Amino acid sequence: MSGIGRPVRQGVGGFFEGVGFFFKGLGWTARYPRWWLFGLIPALIAFVLYVVALIWLGTNAGDIAAWMTPFADDWSWQGLFRTLIGIVIFVAGLVLSVVTFAAVTLAIGGPFYDKLSEKVEESMGGVPNDDTPFWQALFRSIRDSIVTLILVLMFTIPLFILGFVPVIGQTVVPVLGAAVSGFFLTVELTALAMERRRIQRKARFAILRANKGLALGFGVAVFLTFLIPFAAVLTMPGAVAGAALLVRVRLTPEVR
Repeated sequence: MSGIGRPVRQGVGGFFEGVGFFFKGLGWTARYPRWWLFGLIPALIAFVLYVVALIWLGTNAGDIAAWMTPFADDWSWQGLFRTLIGIVIFVAGLVLSVVTFAAVTLAIGGPFYDKLSEKVEESMGGVPNDDTPFWQALFRSIRDSIVTLILVLMFTIPLFILGFVPVIGQTVVPVLGAAVSGFFLTVELTALAMERRRIQRKARFAILRANKGLALGFGVAVFLTFLIPFAAVLTMPGAVAGAALLVRVRLTPEVR
């Protein structure tokens, strides 16, 4: 399967084409509002869980900052320093919640989004035949999500540390963070349609790396949208639909 997915438009053209697929997904859910409502259910559950977690983090960020910086106990400006650290901790938690929202929501609502993704492909002419047992597919999906989360942390932790570097931390790092987060969001969201074609994790990564412009454009658009309060819930079904269209039309057009 590693040869599936021919490189398409790269660079700026591929990036904006990827953005376009996100909007095509939103358009699909607008045409099929019943499926949009169907896809809201797991997104709402995940949203409530994240809100509770972020409220806890915001309430305890100061204590966490104090625990992390015992060396600052005797500093005359420890209050300001720990306040800044607390803000950084909360922002990091917020970004991590955006990056992991799709994975957690897909884990919670796997059957919901698998059915939604199937309906998208059905509306495009047919669904690829996949006779993989449900529990086997679920186990593989959870395992792949854990692997992807580990990879995300391998990138985001160094970027988090670089965020403290003057100038670079406020200019280059946010751009790199959006690109990394966007790519891995695309990894998660396209997994449903690719697994339906029996494309394993390594092959999926190879396809997306070969089509970086598309993958980044789609994922960054989703990432920036998810930063808007409550937008992650409203647009999650559209993101799933857009990912199904992206896989079918551009990433694996020869596999039906």
